[in-house]
Amino acid sequence: MWTLIVVLLIAWAVLAIVGFVFEGLMWLAAVGIVLFVGTLVVGFIRQRAGRANPAV
Repeated sequence: MWTLIVVLLIAWAVLAIVGFVFEGLMWLAAVGIVLFVGTLVVGFIRQRAGRANPAV
């Protein structure tokens, strides 16, 4: 599961960087940042839920 989250974080970071490099793709940077933050939040929530209920 963590592998998927790390891969997604890298992909979103690359999208954000590409969006900042090419001025016409600034919307891509915004989408990349939103998805990066969203993935971080979901990852932390899943991590905490996994610790609270190890039997699942």
